[in-house]
Amino acid sequence: MASRIIVSLIAALAIIQGLTPDAIPAGLVSLALVILGLAYAVVAVGADDETAYLIVALAVGAAAGADALSGIPQLGAHLDAIVDPISTALYAGVITILVKTLINHLKG
Repeated sequence: MASRIIVSLIAALAIIQGLTPDAIPAGLVSLALVILGLAYAVVAVGADDETAYLIVALAVGAAAGADALSGIPQLGAHLDAIVDPISTALYAGVITILVKTLINHLKG
């Protein structure tokens, strides 16, 4: 249940930031996305799902960086603007996975 709430909040923030970038200060949105991304990885990403999560994070980040959807007339730029904040949240989750992995390796 918590993971659904976190994903909903990430999606809402990404849509708001993508469609109306001045509605909420960008620094607050970025901070909220990072915190939500960290929380999502703690709550929803298990040891079996780490590799899949990392692949999705890399793929979404690459698509966001390349503005892959900008080729769609009149809609692509807005979609790219929505994908960018989502990649921020996903990358924050990668840090959580890194820390969890380091802790597990240190424990032995």
